[in-house]
Amino acid sequence: MAQTGVSVAILRSDKCRSNSYAKKLTDHGRSNSQMLNGHAWVKKTLKTGHGTKGVFELLSGWRRTRENLPFKDRVADAYSDVMVSYTMTSSLYFIAFGMGASPFTNIEAVKVFCQNMCVSILLNYFYIFSFFGSCLVFAGQLEQNRYHSIFCCKIPSAEYLDRKPVWFQTMMNDGHQHTSHHETNPYQHHFIQHFLREHYNEWITNIYVKPFVVILYLIYASFSFMGCLQINDGANIINLLASESPSVSYALIQQKYFSNYSPVIGFYIYEPLEYWNGTVQEDLKTLSQGFNTVSWIEQYYQYLRVGNISATNKSDFISILQSSFLKKPEFQHFKNDIIFSKAGDENNIIASRLYLVARTSENTQREAVELLEKLRPLSLIQSIKFIVFNPTFVFMDHYGLSVTMPVLISGFGILLVLILTFFLVIHPLGNFWLILSVTSIELGVLGLMTLWNVDMDCISILCLIYTLNFAIDHCAPLLYTFVLATEHTRTQCIKNSLQEHGTAILQNVSSFLIGLVPLLFVPSNLTFTLFKCLLLAGSCTLLHCFVILPVFLTFFPPSKKHHKKKKRAKRKEREEIECIEIQENPDHVTAV
Repeated sequence: MAQTGVSVAILRSDKCRSNSYAKKLTDHGRSNSQMLNGHAWVKKTLKTGHGTKGVFELLSGWRRTRENLPFKDRVADAYSDVMVSYTMTSSLYFIAFGMGASPFTNIEAVKVFCQNMCVSILLNYFYIFSFFGSCLVFAGQLEQNRYHSIFCCKIPSAEYLDRKPVWFQTMMNDGHQHTSHHETNPYQHHFIQHFLREHYNEWITNIYVKPFVVILYLIYASFSFMGCLQINDGANIINLLASESPSVSYALIQQKYFSNYSPVIGFYIYEPLEYWNGTVQEDLKTLSQGFNTVSWIEQYYQYLRVGNISATNKSDFISILQSSFLKKPEFQHFKNDIIFSKAGDENNIIASRLYLVARTSENTQREAVELLEKLRPLSLIQSIKFIVFNPTFVFMDHYGLSVTMPVLISGFGILLVLILTFFLVIHPLGNFWLILSVTSIELGVLGLMTLWNVDMDCISILCLIYTLNFAIDHCAPLLYTFVLATEHTRTQCIKNSLQEHGTAILQNVSSFLIGLVPLLFVPSNLTFTLFKCLLLAGSCTLLHCFVILPVFLTFFPPSKKHHKKKKRAKRKEREEIECIEIQENPDHVTAV
């Protein structure tokens, strides 16, 4: 009781209360500023990831065209090769973020972010479709007329360049001086393309490497599943504070020494009540049951009992309260907890407040959310009109749906992808492999970020939504090229798929991961959370595109045997036609 009395005296000090509230407002403002900065970093990073993917894919398609073709034909071939898949992935991006921008999303920060992302995706798509295509046409004209792509001047001949210094040769060389300018596929000499074709494709499809890849995936799946089992519905409020904020030290000390108590909950009664009525007194006791209360009502009732004073009607209750109880020095601080109104000669209590503190276990965050779920429904069904509030409730309300929201959005997004791609892809196994790949990447990011001590805050939710689209953006071209390939073996099909899309995927993911490095130098916990989530998203996607899928696709469906049968049938038909022609013209002599 003595300890409670000291706490009461501290809590009710008007000066301390105003200073504490001002501190909370300042830290809350810092937290909001940090959240806005975090959202800005998210938008910049994610816009870059999707925009560079389209640029690298279109540039890769452009380099796969023959240079001896007219530039109009080259642009047409590049667009027909790339823009179909890019249009589909952009549509999926728009639909997924459109779901987040819909009224069904009850987190305002997520809704605003998704709205901005929808606008950015449209701008990115029209930029790739229009302006970047125009740049390719201009580059094609320069290449066709042998003009330099940077200085726009005529490229000198090889004999002239040989007489110049090395720096001049480096600046003015167009990269085709030592090879035929009309080579069938000059893109084959790109160093990433050469590495994939000559070294990596042979290594990853080696029969001795495949068992180790399977073991690696089992380890990956085990850790992901273990992390998904450890997801909880609470988050550390420290991660929402600025890194150098004094509130971080306060929160750490509070969690270390005083985590067995809930935050001080303000209990506000905003209607006139008959406090002298025994029924009202019992209702108030029922509502505060299970809490340690800091209340003028309890102190006043105790004061009446100790003094053996009767106050069973309104006039006596209010008269003794104003003239005697609140005049005592030890009870004067209760004046700020009671709002009086005077109508003529009669005084009324129109509002009052008291404070509740609950004893909790070590999992304070979860039990505090349970307290909210317990108290708020009572404010709707009880005859007493009241509200409960604490500044930390803002974050507790936010984290109440932190686990269910990303799971629901991701699950619905995967289902939506399955429905949409079912009508867009010729082979149904392409849909199946895409769903498996995206699910594996999504669960991997979710599980590994839990093991990396990443909380389920608004930033991690946005990153999980983005991971869904990021995985589709990179896995879909690789999978569909493999499924629709007509080579004799699965191994040759996956080699051709990596050769066609591997360079663009590697360039985009590498530039995406390099763009995350500046996030390490931002003094913000939310920004560091962003770095962790996006690093896991890029790493898991890269692992699936270059390690897991190239191995698993070599011994799982779809089978390529029907392509062999078709080619054999065509060859046999061709031989029969030639035999018939020879039989009809026995005198015809053909030199072979």
